[in-house]
Amino acid sequence: MKPKKILGSNEIETILNRLSFQLIEDHNSFEETVLIGIQPRGAYLSKKISKLIDSFDPQNSLKLGFLDITFFRDDFRRTEKVLKASSTSLEFSIENKIVVLVDDVLFTGRSIRAALNAIQSFGRPKAVKLLTLIDRRFSRELPIQPDYCGLQVDSRLNEKVVVNWEENNDSVYLTSNNE
Repeated sequence: MKPKKILGSNEIETILNRLSFQLIEDHNSFEETVLIGIQPRGAYLSKKISKLIDSFDPQNSLKLGFLDITFFRDDFRRTEKVLKASSTSLEFSIENKIVVLVDDVLFTGRSIRAALNAIQSFGRPKAVKLLTLIDRRFSRELPIQPDYCGLQVDSRLNEKVVVNWEENNDSVYLTSNNE
């Protein structure tokens, strides 16, 4: 299967603007809300959204962190492949805060389940919300849904959604799994 372009940089920019405004509407000054990107792919998305929110409202108090879920995954010891852990950076308390988890693609829900387990190591949030750029809605294995979603993509199990984060040339493609 030849890769099919789903989104180009202009469409992604429009979606990121919309998601940023939705967060501002729902969380106002962000005094009680923190944004946490799931490493590695959600970190790119969360940085972009944080930057947009700062540009729309420079007086906001949004805190941005990054969460590594490598050792919380349910497939952690089921592969021979050596896993590379990313770093976790949470320079603030999540206790009694609204945590917005950010990831690029929601597929089976297993990464989000791992993130929910990992986040408990840092305290007990008041609530956890989920923001994803792409929701592959018909492939869920766990009952997890995004609260903020850029685009829903219907795809087959043998297909893969690839998000390319490149300076001024972001894109999203649908490819077959063996590419």
